[in-house]
Amino acid sequence: MTSIPPSAANLRGAVDLSSLVRPPAAAGAGPAGQSGPVAVPSLVVEGTDASFTGILDLSQTVPVIVELYVGQPSADLIRVVTGYAGRLVLATVDAAANPQLTQAFRAVAAPTVAAVIGGRPIALYEGELPQDDVKQVLDQVLTLAAQQNVTGTVTPQETEAASAEPIEEPLPPHHQEAFDAIAAGDFETAIKEYRTAIAQDPRDQLAVAGLAQVSLLARLDGVSAADIRQAAGSAPADLDAQLAVADLDVSGGHLEDAFGRLLDLFPSLDQAGKDRVRTRLLEYFEIAGTEDPRVTAARRRLTALLY
Repeated sequence: MTSIPPSAANLRGAVDLSSLVRPPAAAGAGPAGQSGPVAVPSLVVEGTDASFTGILDLSQTVPVIVELYVGQPSADLIRVVTGYAGRLVLATVDAAANPQLTQAFRAVAAPTVAAVIGGRPIALYEGELPQDDVKQVLDQVLTLAAQQNVTGTVTPQETEAASAEPIEEPLPPHHQEAFDAIAAGDFETAIKEYRTAIAQDPRDQLAVAGLAQVSLLARLDGVSAADIRQAAGSAPADLDAQLAVADLDVSGGHLEDAFGRLLDLFPSLDQAGKDRVRTRLLEYFEIAGTEDPRVTAARRRLTALLY
């Protein structure tokens, strides 16, 4: 799920989460001074703007790896983190749905991976890395955590209620093929699988949304965020340049910037250009979800421009 080439795998400084957190407790203190493994629902948790304080609290006991993703979380990162058997927890964050965290972590690529140790965030890397390189980075995280006396462990809760939950239904075949292809970084195959699913059932909204997400990832694969922004700034009337930087904005959760950029440009375009912008905006609406108020406002403005 790379949108720009990954940076070197190292610990590269802190990011600002001051808008989200209260002052952290002493490192290593853990919840209420608890000793021994701390029970958690899972080694992989969902992080949101609203729930992130709980993740920061957990980081007093065990380092928390944070992945801000677009489309789907990295299967490889999940595999590596869970392989540490409770010495790390992974918090996955949908960048498009959580703009506050996306801004706080300065995420301009998908995925952006960071760590939180004792309530303090540390940026790690952007883009996909080989599993061996990811493990080296996480080993460094554990070393740094030990220096800060954050050396606890967690254990997933196993309750009767959890065991009684129904088994999750498998994905439809083309959806599963697309999901596996995305995890492998094969966006072309994923696009083909989603298109096949839509051809078989045009009402398959999950496939429509999946196609929009993976198409965005494919367009950003291997490109430079700095080059995209420079090209857009140098040519404000160039539709290709503005579409590219809008993709970058959406990948970082900056939906209002992407919508405003394209809708401002819309009246000056010929019919072919307007059709391209309309199609791209509809893709963005699928990625963000129709319930997002930013989508509602942009859709209303697009309708006014069309009619």
